[in-house]
Amino acid sequence: MSSELEKIEKQLGKGRNYGSPPLHLWHPELSGDIAIRIAADGKWFHEGTEIVRESIVRLFASILRREDDGEYYLLTPGEKWRIRVDLHPLLVIDVCWGEGEKKETLQATLNTGKIIDIDKQHPLFLEPRVENIAALELPHGLTALFSRNAWYRLVEMAEHRQDHAVVVSGGQSYILG
Repeated sequence: MSSELEKIEKQLGKGRNYGSPPLHLWHPELSGDIAIRIAADGKWFHEGTEIVRESIVRLFASILRREDDGEYYLLTPGEKWRIRVDLHPLLVIDVCWGEGEKKETLQATLNTGKIIDIDKQHPLFLEPRVENIAALELPHGLTALFSRNAWYRLVEMAEHRQDHAVVVSGGQSYILG
C-alpha cells in the first residue's frame, strides 16, 4: 500500500466510529488527487491495482463524500483527497423486508456490509445509464446501484399496478418501470 493510503488510515486512528464518522464537520482544504478509482462494478483500485482488503474498502467508503461540484473526496479532519468514481461509489448487493416495526420497510445491504432502510431519507431512483436499474440515495451525496441479483430480487418484491411494478417501502412508493 502506498504511503498516501497508509497516511489516511493512520490519521483516522483506531477505535474510531467507522460506520458514521462526522464528515459534516470536516472541511479541510483540497490535498490533491489520489490515484483511487471506484469501477462501475464497485471494485476499488489504487494506481491500477485492486484494493482487496475489505477493511480498507469499508474504511475508505466511510470517509467518502460527494460535494456540490459533483466530485468525490476521501476526507479526514486534516486532509481531502479527490478520487474518481466511474458510475456509483457503492453497490446494493441484497434487499429484504425489515423485521418487527420495520416490516414494511425494505432494507438494502451495501457491498460494505452497511444496511440502509429504503425510505424518504434514502429513496430509490432509476439509473438511465444502466437500463433503468434502481439505485439508492445515501448520506453525504453518495449513491448505490443495485447489483443484478439485488435488482431482480427487488422486482420480484414489487406489486403490479396499472402496468407498472411498484414497491412501497417506509411509506414511500417507487415505480420500478
